[in-house]
Amino acid sequence: MRGYLKHKLVGLALVCLLVTAVGYLGWRYLQPHWDPFKASAVADAPFPSLTYGVHTFLWWDGGKAGLHLDLARLMSFSHVKQIFAWRDIQPQPGIWDWEQADRILGEIERRDLRLVVRLGQTPDWARTPAASIASDAPPVDMTQWRAFCAAVAARYQGRVSAYQIWNEPNLSREWGDQKPDPAGYVELLAACSSGIRETDPSAVLISAGLAPTGTNNDEALPDDVYFDQMYRHGFQRYIDVVGVHAPGYAPPEIGPDDEQAQHRWFTFRRVEDLRKIMLNHGDEARQMAILEFGYTTDRVNPDYQWFGVSKSEQAEYLERAYEYVIANWRPWIGLMVLIYLPDPGWQPADEEYWWSILEPEDNRPRPAYITVANMRKVCGDFIIPERASDGPVALGRIKAPICPA
Repeated sequence: MRGYLKHKLVGLALVCLLVTAVGYLGWRYLQPHWDPFKASAVADAPFPSLTYGVHTFLWWDGGKAGLHLDLARLMSFSHVKQIFAWRDIQPQPGIWDWEQADRILGEIERRDLRLVVRLGQTPDWARTPAASIASDAPPVDMTQWRAFCAAVAARYQGRVSAYQIWNEPNLSREWGDQKPDPAGYVELLAACSSGIRETDPSAVLISAGLAPTGTNNDEALPDDVYFDQMYRHGFQRYIDVVGVHAPGYAPPEIGPDDEQAQHRWFTFRRVEDLRKIMLNHGDEARQMAILEFGYTTDRVNPDYQWFGVSKSEQAEYLERAYEYVIANWRPWIGLMVLIYLPDPGWQPADEEYWWSILEPEDNRPRPAYITVANMRKVCGDFIIPERASDGPVALGRIKAPICPA
């Protein structure tokens, strides 16, 4: 009887060891194959993952365009994003002013950088008078909007890396003070897309980034709800890349399901919720672009100070956000646009002032600029190693290597 029990116990131990070994080997096998966001499905990606870009304000820059582009170049970034406002390029019907756009593109090309153009900002003559005080509003006549998009694409054919069509249409203030309208945005997107593709068929088109919000009323529509409605109206037919926004309201590693998240839209990783919506609509092969992300240091304005961080935290969180994307979101995230290289006219009363990685008054680098300039860059298979924070690149004494576009 004892021998029987002994053999039985030995057999049971061997079975336990076998189960443990199989479980471990299965876990080791599944780890590299675990693909919750279907990254392996991404095909014909328009951007290397990652493609490093920064949002600039070069139009009325008081002669600072060259300096800001040099600073972008020293960060080892390959792309800059700039608004080409319809109201500035076509201030009146039939009147076109290309001077600033030509100048900006020339300065960008001189430094071997690439341009992402954000299209929008309807002139007063093309929208209803009731919408004239809004920061942006859809045009009354979509054929006029289509003609503007076509004119820009024709003039700069082959010289623009990508076009972002509109910005945050899920907010009333970006939609003529009207209730956000996903179907209306898709109509606007289709008109601009057809105009660009008619004159520059190879151009890369990106949908508008949406403002992360849980508000659901006439002033705003939650970004996930709006995004799902965009799919239900077929917006993906008109773009190559899906645009999203990922402002930092919490440390970058916190996920939407984590207790610290407070709200799902509150996290940098809100992007994962939007990626899941893409998968639900069978659009896993398409790449995404983060068109705005950053952390604010605002401790002044009551509406924003609740999520403001210190300047050192801003720098740390930005680097950690890039590292999170490198480890978890490639290749389905391609372009990442950091905010901002500032408008020189910004003052502390302006919200944007506090998101900047430079001091707007004199362009002194904030810690965020130094950290981002010297952190490692991973651009597809091309890697720029991390540099010392007190090295010559940070001080602007040498030309930095740049990620291939």
